[in-house]
Amino acid sequence: MSFYSHGHSPSVLASHGTRSAADYAAYLVPELSPGMSLLDIGCGLGSITLDLAELVAPGPMVGTDQSPAAVNSAADAARARHSSNVTFMTADVYALPFEDESFDVVHAHQVLQHLPDPVLALREMSHVCRPDGVMAVRDADYASMAWFPESPGLSRWLDIYQAMARANHGEPDAGRHLKSWARKAGLREVRVTASSWCYATEEGTRWWGDSWAARVRASSYGSRAVELGLSTPAELDEISEAWESWAGEPDAWFAMLHTEILARPALPTAK
Repeated sequence: MSFYSHGHSPSVLASHGTRSAADYAAYLVPELSPGMSLLDIGCGLGSITLDLAELVAPGPMVGTDQSPAAVNSAADAARARHSSNVTFMTADVYALPFEDESFDVVHAHQVLQHLPDPVLALREMSHVCRPDGVMAVRDADYASMAWFPESPGLSRWLDIYQAMARANHGEPDAGRHLKSWARKAGLREVRVTASSWCYATEEGTRWWGDSWAARVRASSYGSRAVELGLSTPAELDEISEAWESWAGEPDAWFAMLHTEILARPALPTAK
């Protein structure tokens, strides 16, 4: 079990609930076809999972997460969308409750950055993927974040986040490590690409800024930062206000790089 640095507060869930396969798994979509079986690790609220399920239907789709609350919310979303080929369950990525070679595709979005042993997780994911199947992993690289106008508050926010993530035994700059982790896990035919998030419209920057202003005040970001002695409630208020101020700037711009890998699973001898 690992510590999820973002937590599952309403402000975090509201942000994650906006994710779609078209925006967050575009590198994987061309690999999918009806009838495939697909496992989504760290599914959260299931918004990406349910989109992927439509692409592989009538093939079976399974979403797993370590949070029972997230799994319950994802199951509710599946019922609301009348998704009949999806199952959600709690599971530990280091001990997946499936037989070897159970799935055509194994997918994980923004998961490895939170794990103390991402290579071990990839090996476990590899075991449940068929030898000719597809491993698909995407992770952010926090050190690549850039914004304008300059803001000492946002710079401090990023410093705190990176320190907190590492104190939680994660790697916030996971994107730059994905290729290395995949090779260490024995994955084959590793293809590496990169894509970005960019917030530059008035609506986009306002949403992103307000989202993080709320998360700084009322999510695991703030409570864990105080618990670890990385910040204080007063400083967190200042950082939240900095996000709100940045979001109101007419020239506001924010970008973030992600790395994606598509690969074949490790051969059985690597187990």
